[in-house]
Amino acid sequence: MNDIDITAREVPGVIENTILRKNRQGLKALVLGLTFPSAQLVEYAARVGFDAISLDGEHGTFSPESVDLMCRVANGYGMSVTARVPSIEPYVVNLWLDRGIQGVVGPHIDTPEEAQRLADACLFPPDGRRSWGGGRGTEFNEDAHLDTVHHGKLSFARWSNANMLVMAQIESKRAYDNLDGILAVPGLTAITGGPNDFAASLGHPGEPDHPERQRLTADAEARARRAGKRVASDLMATLAVQDLMLKAGREFVQAHGRDAVGG
Repeated sequence: MNDIDITAREVPGVIENTILRKNRQGLKALVLGLTFPSAQLVEYAARVGFDAISLDGEHGTFSPESVDLMCRVANGYGMSVTARVPSIEPYVVNLWLDRGIQGVVGPHIDTPEEAQRLADACLFPPDGRRSWGGGRGTEFNEDAHLDTVHHGKLSFARWSNANMLVMAQIESKRAYDNLDGILAVPGLTAITGGPNDFAASLGHPGEPDHPERQRLTADAEARARRAGKRVASDLMATLAVQDLMLKAGREFVQAHGRDAVGG
């Protein structure tokens, strides 16, 4: 026991974006999507080989404290965390970034101005207008760590920007009509969809698989790729934990000779 040198251990901190790392290897990242906080599920995901965790802050039940915990556990297991934030207001985005997330999905991005606002909130100057805080997303603003590991704050800011995914959710006819301007925003990495809301905006509520919605989504994705942007599904494959649990639960009930509720 006395021979263990604890000073030789690496100090944990913000990690390289594991989604982008997998992409550089020519692979999609495997992501577990959560709508509620669970450190244990994050550990399970790491044990079976997931690359990252995604949190739904628009429809989920996350507090700042729980986001902080999810990021700490995920980063400790070598997984990055992304999130759909509840709002693209800069103070809201910054609150989540300060917890340590490395990818932001901005919901209901309908205009180029909203896409620019999202990118500005996610990226440090000179690329954006992200505020510098004292949370784990900025290594607790600890000069010694920033200087030793990242060679200063400016270097860390550049590194952080390079490891940040900025994704606009295109989920309305208005967004589709403004797509060229949205795709022209420099800081935007990718687009993603919202089939239910998109279908409703087209006059097809409750029909996310409506042919018109599918056609416009396919066109939007093709235009994004031509513009040099990515589609979120190009970068990652996501398994929603509620789908996994409901499917497994129904199979378990049926395996015991009972009729599963709702299916």
